[in-house]
Amino acid sequence: MFYIKLQIGCLLVILYIIVTYVKATLGEKLVRNRYFDALMVTAPWAVIFDGVTSWTVNHQDVVPALWNNLAHLLFFVFMDLTILVTAMYMYDQTVGFHKNNNDKLLFCLPEALSLVLTVVGMGQLSYLHGQTTNYSMGFSVYVCYATVVLYYGAILFLLLARHKFLPKDKLWGTLSFIVICGIILVVQIIFPEVLLTAIFPTMLVLGIYVDFENPAIRKLTIHNERMIEGFATLVENRDNNTGGHIKRTRAYVNLMLHKMRRDKRYRDIVNRDYLINVSNAAPLHDIGKIATPDHILQKPGKLTDEEYAIMKEHAARGGEIIRNTLNNLNNPEFQQIAYEVARYHHEKYNGKGYPDGLSGEEIPLHARVMAIADVFDAVSQKRCYRDAMPLDQCFDIIAKGSGSDFDPELAEIFLDAREEVKRLVYTEKTYDH
Repeated sequence: MFYIKLQIGCLLVILYIIVTYVKATLGEKLVRNRYFDALMVTAPWAVIFDGVTSWTVNHQDVVPALWNNLAHLLFFVFMDLTILVTAMYMYDQTVGFHKNNNDKLLFCLPEALSLVLTVVGMGQLSYLHGQTTNYSMGFSVYVCYATVVLYYGAILFLLLARHKFLPKDKLWGTLSFIVICGIILVVQIIFPEVLLTAIFPTMLVLGIYVDFENPAIRKLTIHNERMIEGFATLVENRDNNTGGHIKRTRAYVNLMLHKMRRDKRYRDIVNRDYLINVSNAAPLHDIGKIATPDHILQKPGKLTDEEYAIMKEHAARGGEIIRNTLNNLNNPEFQQIAYEVARYHHEKYNGKGYPDGLSGEEIPLHARVMAIADVFDAVSQKRCYRDAMPLDQCFDIIAKGSGSDFDPELAEIFLDAREEVKRLVYTEKTYDH
C-alpha cells in the first residue's frame, strides 16, 4: 500500500471530477467534447496501471514476470493514449481540426508508431532497485517520454507561432498544461524513484475541467449567447422588411468562414474560437437599428437623403451599444469582434463606405466577411418597396463590387461557393413557407 498511496489519491481526484462532470451534464443541453470524454476514460486507467506497476515492481518475488510486463505494457498504452487525447484536445481548442479526418489521421501517426515501439521495446525493460522503491527503465519508457516531448512540443510551437490569434484564456490555460507536463517529465527523468507519473494525467483532467469544460461556466456562456441572440431578434422584429435576415446572414458568414479555414491565406486567423466568436457576433451587426426611428426603419419606399443619413447612423450606434452592454462579458475577444462587425460592416474596400471611411485591410476581416453576407441577403430578399432580385443577378452584384465594395479575395471565396449559397437560400425559403 505504501507504493500506491499517490495513485489512489490521484484516482480519487479524477473520479470526483468525472462524477461531477457527468452529473452536471446529464440531462442538460450541453454538447460534450469527445476528446474530454475520451480523456475521462484513458486517464483513470493510466493511473490505475501506474499504481499496479508500482506494486508489482516491488513484489517481483511473488508476481510472475509475464504479469509484471503485461501491467507495464498496459500502463504505457494508456499513458500514451492519454498524451494523444490531451494533445488532440488542446489542438482542437487552440487551432481546430478541419471537418475532414486527414489532419486527425496525421496527428495520430506518431502515436501509432509510439505504441508499436513500446510493444517492441518491452523485451528490453529492466527493473532497477532504488533507495526507497524499485522502478522500471528501458526503451519503452524512453519512447513514452519522447511521445510527451513530441506532442506537447508541437502544441507549444503552434501556440508561440499563432499567439496573436488565440484567446488569452486558452493561450495561458494550454501553456499551463505544457509547463506542468514539462516539470513532471524533468523531475521524473532526474529522479526516477519519485514515481510522479500519476500526477501527470490527474493535472491534465483537472486543468481541462477547470479552464475549459466546467459545466457551470459553459451554461453561463450558453445563457449569454441566447440572450445576445434574443436581443438581435428583438431588433430585427422592428424592421418588417428583414424577417430572417440575421439567420440567413449568419449562415452565409459561417459558410465563408469554413471555406476560409481551408485557405492558407486565412488558416492562422480563422481558428476554432475566431469562427465561433464571429458566428455569434454576426446576428448583432444591425443592433444599432434599435435607435433608428420606426418611420424610417419601416418606410415602404425609398428614403430621402435626410432619412438615409439617419439610417446610416445605425452602424456607429451599434458599436456603441455593444461596447456599453457587453463590457461585462468574460470574453473580450468576442466583444471586440462584435463591436467591429456592427460598426464596420458598411465600410467599403475602396474607402467610400461609412461610418469611418476605412479601406482595404484597415477594415477588420470579420467586418469584410459580414459586408458580403449582408449585401447578398439584402438584394436576394423581397422588400416592401421592391421584389427580390434573381440569384444570378445577386451574385453579379457581389462580383461587380469585388475590389471596390468588397474584399476581392473574400468575394472570390463567396462566389466559388455559389451552389452552397443557393442551397442555403432555397432551404430558407422552404422553411419560411
